[in-house]
Amino acid sequence: MLKNSIGLGIAGNIAEHLEQAGELKNFGETVIKKESAPQGIFPFYVPHSKSFLALYPVGDEKLELPSYEANVQVESEVGILFDIIYDKDFKVKNINAKKFTAFNDCSIRKEGAEKLSEKKSWSANSKGIAKEWIEIDKFEEGGVMDNFHLCSFVKRNGVLYEYGVDTPLLSYSYFYKKLENWLVEKMNNQKDRGQLENIAKHLEACNYPKQAFICIGATAYSEFGEKNYLKSNDEIYVIVYDKRKGSADIKAAENKIISHQKVVSTAMG
Repeated sequence: MLKNSIGLGIAGNIAEHLEQAGELKNFGETVIKKESAPQGIFPFYVPHSKSFLALYPVGDEKLELPSYEANVQVESEVGILFDIIYDKDFKVKNINAKKFTAFNDCSIRKEGAEKLSEKKSWSANSKGIAKEWIEIDKFEEGGVMDNFHLCSFVKRNGVLYEYGVDTPLLSYSYFYKKLENWLVEKMNNQKDRGQLENIAKHLEACNYPKQAFICIGATAYSEFGEKNYLKSNDEIYVIVYDKRKGSADIKAAENKIISHQKVVSTAMG
């Protein structure tokens, strides 16, 4: 389903994450200083592109570490599938949220990358996604997403560690209509500058897709998550759950959407 949709992410939609990840400084003079505002959007999958972004990077069972030495971190996120509505000139007129799931926007931490997208895709199993989805009744206050939380864990040598801080979806800086309006503006007008890219040109390159899968921002890291990069044989759990119906306990999976991956080296692939 997602192979015909453009894949996009949001940089800095939850306070602290970019700074913890060491990414905020990479925006340099282009950093947006408005309190709580995201820095921009980036592509991680552009079908039919002539660049590395044409490789579909999303898996649901394993996560491959890069073939070269690299520091890799989980980015626990909510991924939303949006319908895209264009005007007669193929400008994005509106987007409509259809359903959501748990997503691992796994990222490489490396200096010197010109674009944020260069840290986001390196193999057919660079990202993680849950196998289940939740339909969105309305993308506004009072809708199904109001009571959901997002968190993540890494199991290492049989021990389960919190990786991303348990966070209500309502903690996103930009959410619901504010997020929709901001995304439409960025999809049409974001410039190719600094770490960011011209998204309108990417939409053109993939023949104006009917849908966009957008991961809307990563949580802050726990102490363990901030200090520990992924290793082969780790197990990753990114969880979206309804706070009214239980906790984030991975053993009690009822009423939860869970992305679960085993980390492998490329050589083990």
